[in-house]
Amino acid sequence: MGRVGGARDRGVRAAMKTRLLWLTAGALTLSAVLSLANHYATPLPVHLLRVVRWTAIFIFALFGLYKRSLTTWIFVAMLAGAALGHDWPQVAVNLRVISMIFLRLIKTIIAPLIFATLVSGIAAHSDLKKVGRMGIKAIVYFEGVTTLALVIGLLAINLSRAGVGAKIPAASGATLPAQKFSATDTILHIFPENLAKSVAEAQVLQVVVFSILFGIALAMVREDRRRPLLSLTESLAETMFKFTNLVMYFAPFGVGAAIAYTVGSTGMGILLNLAKLLVTLYVALLAFVFGVLLPVALLARVPLSKFVAAVAEPVSIAFGTASSEAALPRAMEAIEGMGVPREVVAFVMPTGYSFNLDGSTLYLSLASIFVAQAAGIHLSGGQQLLMMLTLMLTSKGVAGVSRAALVILLGTVGSFGLPVEPVFILLGIDQLMDMGRTAVNVLGNCLATVVVARWEGDFGDVALESVAREAVPGGGSSE
Repeated sequence: MGRVGGARDRGVRAAMKTRLLWLTAGALTLSAVLSLANHYATPLPVHLLRVVRWTAIFIFALFGLYKRSLTTWIFVAMLAGAALGHDWPQVAVNLRVISMIFLRLIKTIIAPLIFATLVSGIAAHSDLKKVGRMGIKAIVYFEGVTTLALVIGLLAINLSRAGVGAKIPAASGATLPAQKFSATDTILHIFPENLAKSVAEAQVLQVVVFSILFGIALAMVREDRRRPLLSLTESLAETMFKFTNLVMYFAPFGVGAAIAYTVGSTGMGILLNLAKLLVTLYVALLAFVFGVLLPVALLARVPLSKFVAAVAEPVSIAFGTASSEAALPRAMEAIEGMGVPREVVAFVMPTGYSFNLDGSTLYLSLASIFVAQAAGIHLSGGQQLLMMLTLMLTSKGVAGVSRAALVILLGTVGSFGLPVEPVFILLGIDQLMDMGRTAVNVLGNCLATVVVARWEGDFGDVALESVAREAVPGGGSSE
């Protein structure tokens, strides 16, 4: 009787979830139709629009209660934050402190998690040849995929010509610091001079370099001396994953507040050129996901349903917060949960945050040509290619730096003799663009980790066959 009652309860809950999901879709559709009618046809009472909008969000929240999924609640918070920013912007702009608290909590995780997972992953097996082989494969993959992202970005902005006809605002005295990046600066930026400084400045690439060297050194120490420190780093990694689970309970509040602040401060009435650029970016990102990442996943025989389920939460966190750091701990945990070994996850994913910024690379190619179009300056194909190569170098290792893309963009256009004034008209929608490019960054790095694991024979059928062979006495075949 107990099993029958439990099955009946599960059936009732499933039916209720389905009804609530359909009600949510209907209410959101009605809200969108009324908003369009209010804008383009007969003006409707503001209170009516608010009631319909918030009723849809309330129904979605009820669905979240039955679903009991953090991802669902993140999407509820995103809708609620957008509605709050639209309806009461004076309240929404004051909620930024909540999103900042969430990001600060996340930032405390990054350095110890990267250090612990990388060191334990490298030193635990002491197979330094495998680390080098895996690093070469990862870098080759990163550069190939980011090059395709550059090409798609260039094609998209040259087709849409979003910057043509833009009115450049007058230059003001208050400007962002433009930087010129030389080859020496780019190389030096990779290597840490002080670990504490690298952690404090969120220099992910420098922390990765230190952790790799530390892990290699630890692997060279004899077993009795290596074991205590290895146990410490393994324990630290497990602790930081539990720490992440605690912080993630706060994720819906942080994401909702970030969305509310964005909508409340920038508003929805952006200029036509910015709207065209925004649409161009998201179309290009979708083209990259389905035209590059999906074929790569199919060629590597990645189980798509399992992969999508694993990355849904970290990608939604990245989209809502526009922070790669916020999604990194959960992404590492999710990919490891798919069956990818920790040493592969610990090496490939943090390295990808410096070398595999697919979304950011695509955005920078769009934005740089947008600046030239807005300034009325024609760039030849060769000039565009040279600018893209420069952006590929200067963008390495800046995933964790707030508004880093804008700083890199300013430095690059300045070094190519382009005016910096058009960059400032991007500030109004930078958060909206940052959400999309950051989500693609996280998605691309999750896929890269699985692909490298597949190449190494550490994931899926190949890994299972390897384990089976090792289980047979003598390491031979079971036949």
